Amino acid sequence: MKLWDKGFSTDKKIDLFTVGNDRELDLVLAKYDVQGSLAHARMLHKIGLLSDAEIGDVERELSRITSLIASGEFVIEDTFEDVHSKVEFLLTEKLGDTGKKIHTARSRNDQVLVDVHLYLREELKEIRNMMLDFFDLLLDLAEANKEVLLPGYTHLQVAMPSSFGMWFSAYAESLIDDMYLLNAAYRVADQNPLGSAAGYGSSFPIDRDHTTSSLGFGALKINSVAAQMSRGKTERTVAFAMSSLAGTLSKFAMDICMYMSQNFGFVSFPDELTTGSSIMPHKKNPDVFELIRGKCNKIQALPYELTLIINNLPSGYHRDLQLLKEGLIPGIQTMKSCLEMFTFSLKTIRINSNITDQKIYDYLFTVEEVNRLVQEGTPFRDAYKIVGGKVMEGSFMPDKKVMHTHVGSIGNLGLDRIRSKMDKANADHN
Repeated sequence: MKLWDKGFSTDKKIDLFTVGNDRELDLVLAKYDVQGSLAHARMLHKIGLLSDAEIGDVERELSRITSLIASGEFVIEDTFEDVHSKVEFLLTEKLGDTGKKIHTARSRNDQVLVDVHLYLREELKEIRNMMLDFFDLLLDLAEANKEVLLPGYTHLQVAMPSSFGMWFSAYAESLIDDMYLLNAAYRVADQNPLGSAAGYGSSFPIDRDHTTSSLGFGALKINSVAAQMSRGKTERTVAFAMSSLAGTLSKFAMDICMYMSQNFGFVSFPDELTTGSSIMPHKKNPDVFELIRGKCNKIQALPYELTLIINNLPSGYHRDLQLLKEGLIPGIQTMKSCLEMFTFSLKTIRINSNITDQKIYDYLFTVEEVNRLVQEGTPFRDAYKIVGGKVMEGSFMPDKKVMHTHVGSIGNLGLDRIRSKMDKANADHN
């Protein structure tokens, strides 16, 4: 069944090529298609195109379809082109002519638009909540380990003292930047495109403000052409937000992979969170974090993929847009799985609290010594040369006490301020 069926059949090869894996992806969108159909039907009833009896029948059948979807019994057989045609078929099968009226004043274009917008809103909310859980864990770990020194590096060379508190809270604050972008993506998705039809509106006296309110959208995408042009732009905006978050997780995962190696030995995890080697019995590999790194790098490629699909398309609908779902929907699920696994694993991290006792980290404290001399009255450049000379002749003896007081330093992490900053970012979304 095709919504555009005019009494002739297309070649089977054409069907296979044009439909692709849309049926599988549309199963993810099925519940949102029903939500959109329900809001649209109620609007048709409001303007007199469905009677009281008809809207009652439609509501009842859409509720039944919702139950099928929730139970996993809803399927899109290969006799149907997409979720829209299957839902309309089920309505028509039960309600006859009433079911045929559901497509009045809309097109598959605005159907898939509203499905995707509803889907993205819900997924972005879920990602946001997972980010907040991860953020809370990071700040808890920062507070618990704020006194434990950690070597800081520049150019992958030993540089200055850091701390596990600083490391954990650095990634916590990075999540705030990602939250800003996620909030922006949500605002883009939180606009109702329903009623734009094929992109040029309808001669029916539809009430688009009614469907906007019914579906809980924050705003209406007013211009019908602009609504159509949001296809692709919305997905790409969400992909950019996810890419930012993926970049944070990927960098963090790389730190952990490096810090777990015997050459560093800064952190470890219980055996059940690592994997082994088929020939090397000593191995405990950080596969979880390596996969998070790789998966997040794939997500960072997603905005470019979507850009290449939509770039230079003129206004109006084009079948290229169908391909957006192939990268976006799996990408969202991957993003959530990476957040879930990172949070799950990090709860069991084990910290090496005696790292800087090793002589190889003595030079972490050269800057501390320079600063001590300056505070005692030695000009900075002279102090620098004095300490540098001791390093060259091998006589430098570090004082491993650090006396940092400014906000954002080892001695004053500003965790409460970081938490307040995230609270504000979260409030801006709400």
